This record gives sequence, C-alpha cells and structure tokens, in this order.
Amino acid sequence: MTPKDQPHTRSSPLTCCPRSRVKRAPQRASYEREPAYALIDRLKTAHVAFVEDGEPRIIPLTVWRLGDDLYLHTLNGGRLSQRLGSGAQLCISFAVTNEWVMTKSAFHHSANYESLVLFGKASRVTGEDEFDAAFRAIINQLEPGRWEQVRAPNAKERKATALFRVPIGEGAFKSRTGGPNDDPEDLDLPVWHGTRPAGAY
Repeated sequence: MTPKDQPHTRSSPLTCCPRSRVKRAPQRASYEREPAYALIDRLKTAHVAFVEDGEPRIIPLTVWRLGDDLYLHTLNGGRLSQRLGSGAQLCISFAVTNEWVMTKSAFHHSANYESLVLFGKASRVTGEDEFDAAFRAIINQLEPGRWEQVRAPNAKERKATALFRVPIGEGAFKSRTGGPNDDPEDLDLPVWHGTRPAGAY
C-alpha cells in the first residue's frame, strides 16, 4: 500500500450515541479508530443494512477504506444504487471469529472475535479523480503496485458502476480475547478446555 492509497487519518475517536454505544460487556468496546480501521482493512467484506419499504434489508458487500471514508460499489441504476443514493441511514457491520473458546460447561462456550458496527449515509462519487483513487486504493491494498500494471476502467465500465462514499464517524469496535471462564465447581470435570482456532473441527 502506497501513501497515496491511504491518506492521513484522524486520531479523534468514533462518535457514539445510544444506538451505537455498546451496552452488553462494555469493557470489551473501543471507540478508537485504530482497531476499527485494522479490522476494515483486514476483512474488506461488510454487511450493509438499511430499511426499504418499511422492512429491513441486509446485503454483504465488498467495502474498503481510504483515509476516513468507506467505499462501496454496485451496479449503476440498480435497486441498491438507488437506495444508497437516496441518503438513507445505513448500518454497516464487520465481524470475524478468531478462536472458539471451549469450556467445561455448555453454557460458557464462547468465541474470541473482533467486530465493528458503523452508522452513516452514502453519497455518490461523481468525480473521475476520486473514482480512480478509490479503486486504485482497493486494488493496491490487495496487491501493492497492481493498479499500475492493470488496465484502468474504460468509459463503459465507469458508466456501469455506481461508487459510494460513507464517512467513518459514528460506531463502536468490540472484541474478546483470552481463555475460558469456567465456574469454580466445574474445574475438576475431566473435560479439556482452552481455545481452538476458528474453522478447526
């Protein structure tokens, strides 16, 4: 990733209000940008939720970061591009399970995870320079220097693509790390406990 693919970012925390403040296990929450940005950059896949015709919708999309903004794209003129372009409130979530936490009781099994929930509104990117900068960022994040090796989008591809920007402002990061939390009376049970990498079975 080159400097132009990831400009300077703000050091101020994410803002929060009652809808975005973590209430369950608040000690696991962070409103700092560093862990939030690290998760976005690692995953680049998010679930984007909104309300349409009074009903909830949630769609998994490739979502990436450039500075303090998220970018996502869809088919120009499609239902999703119309919804994003309407200025509707969005809820965007990222999550990954890193380990399974195995305990001596069924009730206390858990997971070591990282998650991020953001709130914001999308605006359509219309400038050619920003369009190119956003796609150069994601391609060079996948493989440094790749944008300079591949063909740039042509006029037909640009016309078919609706690119949107969502400022990263309000939200919360939450994570769990560590081992099992067993009840004292269960510790003598002849059952293995510990952590297991996610995906192992």
